[in-house]
Amino acid sequence: MADLEARKGMFIDTSICIGCKACETACKEWNELPMNPNYGFSGQSYDNTQKLNGENWRHVKFIEDFSEDRSEARWLFLSDSCKHCQQAGCMEVCPTNAIIRTEYDTVYIDPNVCIGCKYCVSGCPFGVIDIGLFTGTAEKCTLCYDRLQVGQQPACAQACPTDCIEFGDVDELMAKAKEREKQLQANGESRAQIYGDSDILGGLNVFYLLLDKPEKYGLPANPQLPQKNMLGGYWSSILSFIGIGLVSLLSFRTRGQRKQQEETQDVNL
Repeated sequence: MADLEARKGMFIDTSICIGCKACETACKEWNELPMNPNYGFSGQSYDNTQKLNGENWRHVKFIEDFSEDRSEARWLFLSDSCKHCQQAGCMEVCPTNAIIRTEYDTVYIDPNVCIGCKYCVSGCPFGVIDIGLFTGTAEKCTLCYDRLQVGQQPACAQACPTDCIEFGDVDELMAKAKEREKQLQANGESRAQIYGDSDILGGLNVFYLLLDKPEKYGLPANPQLPQKNMLGGYWSSILSFIGIGLVSLLSFRTRGQRKQQEETQDVNL
């Protein structure tokens, strides 16, 4: 683990997020992320990004929150990205050590070492990592590692007009989040809670102040480490190898039959 004094991260206060997507835009612009050709309006929300993937490292979720009798409704917003976990499942399963922990205690994927095996995709309990359509390697938020190295804050935090995204020392941000949590609860938001303290995978360097239970935001209440997430990825890899083997066998057999037919025709001539 990196020196705790150097731990950098972000505090996302969903109570003041307005869903403007300035953070999404800033992320795509700074990281020069291409447009996913499969984008389109879902027809059920104002959210056209729909999920995190290799071309979207930050995603603002739009959640329509209705009361039980559906007589009242409100919008909940969540600016989502990689959590830069203390216990990072993606790092545990990477076979080439392409996923490293930086001097800022953030989790970074080295594209020059990644082989696109997808183990990290299955190893992430938050569904953050994806294989880029145009790169063939694992892609996710880097917490703007290149900007941190020159003393700048992440592009999303700089672009946020309400300071919903705050960048800084993780311990200082957590102390501020706990004060904000108490304030919201005192003002009637009884379900306000911090998501990402030490009870979640040893702590998330990018953590949230939610206004409702995590499941309402599409976050797992009890995220699990890779040994409970890898089965799907394991079988996916096995089936891929079997498929490649069958295609190769069929191709070899077809070529053999064609050659035999040609030899038979030559003999008859």
